[in-house]
Amino acid sequence: MTHMPARPVDGAEPLSALPAGPMRQAGTQRSGIYEISKVLTAPARLEITLANVVNVLSSFLQIRCGAIVVLDAEGQPEIAATGDIPPSSQSAARGVIPKAVIDHIATTGMPLIVKDVSKSELFQAEPQPPWSSGTVPISFIGVPVKADNKILGTISIDRVRNDAAPFPADEDVRFLTMVANLVSRTIRLHRFLNLEGRRPIGEQERSEKPIIAQRGAPGRHPPVKIDGIIGDSPALQQVVETVSVVARTNSTVLLRGESGTGKEFFAQAIHELSPRKNKPFVKLNCAALPEGVLESELFGHEKGAFTGAIAQRAGRFELANGGTLLLDEIGEISPAFQAKLLRVLQEGELERVGGTKTLAVDVRLICATNKNLEMAVANAEFRADLYYRISVVPIVLPPLRERPGDIPRLANALLDRFNKENQRELTFSSSAIEVMSQCYFPGNVRELENCVRRTATLARSSSIVSSDFACKNSQCLSSLLWKTDGSPGGITVDGHARSNVMPTSSPRSGGSIGASDEVSSVKACDPHGSGCPAMESRLTQRDRLIEAMEKAGWVQAKAARILGLTPRQVGYALRQHRIEVKKL
Repeated sequence: MTHMPARPVDGAEPLSALPAGPMRQAGTQRSGIYEISKVLTAPARLEITLANVVNVLSSFLQIRCGAIVVLDAEGQPEIAATGDIPPSSQSAARGVIPKAVIDHIATTGMPLIVKDVSKSELFQAEPQPPWSSGTVPISFIGVPVKADNKILGTISIDRVRNDAAPFPADEDVRFLTMVANLVSRTIRLHRFLNLEGRRPIGEQERSEKPIIAQRGAPGRHPPVKIDGIIGDSPALQQVVETVSVVARTNSTVLLRGESGTGKEFFAQAIHELSPRKNKPFVKLNCAALPEGVLESELFGHEKGAFTGAIAQRAGRFELANGGTLLLDEIGEISPAFQAKLLRVLQEGELERVGGTKTLAVDVRLICATNKNLEMAVANAEFRADLYYRISVVPIVLPPLRERPGDIPRLANALLDRFNKENQRELTFSSSAIEVMSQCYFPGNVRELENCVRRTATLARSSSIVSSDFACKNSQCLSSLLWKTDGSPGGITVDGHARSNVMPTSSPRSGGSIGASDEVSSVKACDPHGSGCPAMESRLTQRDRLIEAMEKAGWVQAKAARILGLTPRQVGYALRQHRIEVKKL
């Protein structure tokens, strides 16, 4: 949709009248949106969060200054964030952006573009306008921050105009509109927290310490606990706190994180803590089904709708009516099906495949993905309108490498589960705990569980020691998922870049990752380089993978058991090494 000002104002021009300028690279916008989403989900007061968003904007846009103004119930400026720490007070809010400009954007609900603020009456209404920069012309762009057709505030930027380089207004408006959509969700969440009993926004403490850091102080509330979620690291506690708050609402949640971080478990926790806990919790893996089957699974079908439809069947939306529906791997659905799903989410109505009757459903939706949806939107692989519909409250689950202090507790809990299932009484020695704490688990909690079960199964005594682990016996095959990405210390795990983690100089890296395909150079666990050398023979990863596939008759599930991996990990490895699966 093209944004146009509701009516012309002095010195303002519609988007179509301005030169388009060079197109900003899509990668810059994706990076900006990603960084801003991380800022918005960090534990901090709203004023600090908004100031940090402005700082990120300054990093990705060539601007003179930026500002976010939040309006109160009467439409008056309540918070004015300009990137300063601490942000501007309420009394200074009027000086950040002229009141006439704020009123214009809030009244029209449309973007405002001014090529030269010195020629606009809106910017001359203030007694001492802060927009003067000598004889240098200043250009301005402002967009509304709104949710559910209610104006919550404004986001604006200004820059020195350069006639030699046309002002890229269209690109800036699109980018700022995306940022405004994310900011509006954060403002609503903070206001919900205030209604739940916390102090009003303007009366909150001025301490810059994040909420997580304050929990241990005297008089503070204890960390939030959710049954079954193990760990007390700050990264995990931030997620737990957010989940406990979000669960009380009906807002759509998007769980993001790497494979094995427990997205399905957190979705279950959100349901159990919600008012819908006595209603059904239904889940579906969208990546496991082709488009035709997926439509039938979600929407249901009528008898005779297609070959094999011998009876009427209710879909997952109907089965979850009144409860919660988890759509896992939401990023894998096709563009054609995305349009069908969007209609159901917007209207709350659906029709079974082959049917004509419209059915109304009341479902709280939780989506999960490990895919970079921002990049998928930029590449036209994922609909932007569906992205905004499902990303109301994004929650990023931390990988295990960001919470190493939780590994001992997790490992003991997983071992207790193994003991109950197998009537055993195994325990971990201190050396065993040390080995696991120093390991890098690309598969996160899921891989940790596999490691615990494999080691417990093969343990020779009731106390598991370091020598019982596969990495200490040259049998750790996790290196099949590792390869360099060409940068120093860069690796990829499960096909996802990890260039910013586990560099070669890191004490947790256990040695460098060579550029060749030989696994003899891979050190996966031991920080001293002596333990966990994954497959020290001269055979390459590709050779071992092909050998396992041939032994398994080219059945990935069997090959996975031979290699001690999951079928999904074997599938990734086959694609990484470009091995064509033979049909026998």
